[in-house]
Amino acid sequence: MSIVKDMALAPSGRRKISWVRDFMPALSGIEARFEKEQPFAGLRVAVSVHLEAKTANLGYVLSKGGAEVHLTGSNPLSTQDDVAAGLADLGVETFGIHGASAEEYESHLIETLKFKPHLVVDDGGDLIHLLGGKCADLAEHLIGGCEETTTGILRLKAREREGILPCAMMAVNDAKAKHYYDNKYGTGQSVWDAIMHTSNLVVAGKTVVVAGYGWCGKGVAMRASGMGANVIVTEVDPFKALDATMNGFRVMPMDEAAKYGDIFVTVTGCKDVITPRHFEVMKHNAILTNAGHFDCEVDVASLAKMAVKREIRRDNIEGFTLPDGRVLNVIGEGRLVNLAAGNGHPAEIMDMSFSVQALALEWLVKHKDSLEKKVYQVPDEIDDEIGRVKLAAMGLAIDKLTDEQMEYLNGWKA
Repeated sequence: MSIVKDMALAPSGRRKISWVRDFMPALSGIEARFEKEQPFAGLRVAVSVHLEAKTANLGYVLSKGGAEVHLTGSNPLSTQDDVAAGLADLGVETFGIHGASAEEYESHLIETLKFKPHLVVDDGGDLIHLLGGKCADLAEHLIGGCEETTTGILRLKAREREGILPCAMMAVNDAKAKHYYDNKYGTGQSVWDAIMHTSNLVVAGKTVVVAGYGWCGKGVAMRASGMGANVIVTEVDPFKALDATMNGFRVMPMDEAAKYGDIFVTVTGCKDVITPRHFEVMKHNAILTNAGHFDCEVDVASLAKMAVKREIRRDNIEGFTLPDGRVLNVIGEGRLVNLAAGNGHPAEIMDMSFSVQALALEWLVKHKDSLEKKVYQVPDEIDDEIGRVKLAAMGLAIDKLTDEQMEYLNGWKA
């Protein structure tokens, strides 16, 4: 039975789900086919992704394809209680409450797994972590699953190297439809939507420090620059740093950038990116945010120890007063800012990412007899199908190679 805050919130949640469905045409097309073909008939699918309207739509589409779906969030601060209630009202077992404690959050993950899933959709690796350890007894029917994030895939590959990956997993984050589109354009827009809405401050004229210049970092830097910010990029990869330089951004170590930034956005997937030595030199009223998956990129715990005072300054903004009187402001507790303080990626963006999830799960079912316990890349045919569907939905068309051109590209003759 679903665990949500209040089923009386269901009408509001259903309105949100209905709205995003109108702007997710690729997934709607997949839903229509799934409903006819029932590729998941008799199968159980556990989903742990940020529990908001686009995710709810994915869960609903999988259920229309014949699956019994249990769905939970991947971050307590991104769970929207009305959406959770609305999805439960649509018949999908849902487990999640906004602001749940760490213990409650884990209990929701475990509830999601109790029906012993055949397939999983993960965002950051929490389900696989449980199925490969504490809840290994619930993994007996596993066929495989999908991972949504860079951080999660790094963890999956580490498990694969150590021989402890519990099932085959698809690297959805590495699909073209995900990193070209979701990571760059989705993160780029949703991060600034959240920062601007939460702070009510202008971006133009400010110095923005973006830590990490992967696909997500590219999007964050691009959007900041487009709004008139002076962008500094910090990196550990020389070629990504060169790329940032060629795109017109200043590049320097965080130790130096910390002195200049008005707004900081970490997008690395690592930990301890902004630490006490950086807090010591930051401007008064600097704003600290994290757009990586886990809340360990900005060392908020150490900042709290350094502070002589902490107070809520606006909804989702906490100010930490340091001994010299400077105040540093943290948005969304240092958690994923576009969801902890915003609505996540736009519906049109998640249309593609969740289409990858749906088709990758179908691929796993079709190939279940030959799967190994390793990380698989999303097949090109899935990526290309989603790209074509999305273009058509946008009223766009592209050229097609002739047979002669294909022969030329695939051959060795000039």
